[in-house]
Amino acid sequence: MKRWDLRPIEIRNLFNPAFCGLVLFRALRGYEEEDQRGMPFSLSLVVLPLCLHREARETLAQANRSYFLKIVSANPQMLVDFSKRSTDLLPFAFEALGFLMQLGVLSVSEDGRLTTTPEGVKKSIGGTAETVACQRVAKFLGREFARIGDRVTVYSTLGIRP
Repeated sequence: MKRWDLRPIEIRNLFNPAFCGLVLFRALRGYEEEDQRGMPFSLSLVVLPLCLHREARETLAQANRSYFLKIVSANPQMLVDFSKRSTDLLPFAFEALGFLMQLGVLSVSEDGRLTTTPEGVKKSIGGTAETVACQRVAKFLGREFARIGDRVTVYSTLGIRP
């Protein structure tokens, strides 16, 4: 990662650790609504590529009353270049997770699951229409990942390997 002041302004605005951390926090909280043990670390790394990519986010938002596996199978265009997006966003996901750890709103269990603290972030989702959409899709993804309950199924559905 480049130093913060050496990054282009667009990168600083879109991929700043606070915003990416908020998106990840919403996904983790959504996961915990279904499974109190917390989200496996490896699943947290696919949240940003799905939430920050406009086409994927809009597809997931429009079909949020359906199941994740069904949405992906009905919309294979979501997966175009997904593995590249995932790889490109890894440094930002790590940076965001580190930011959440530094704030004390995220903890890692012995078995590598990520959990949030109850008083970490406001429950209400606010911001611009696009940031609200990112947060809502992240929460939806968290719940869906917990309902699926198997990392391998999620990864194979997305066409990637952990």
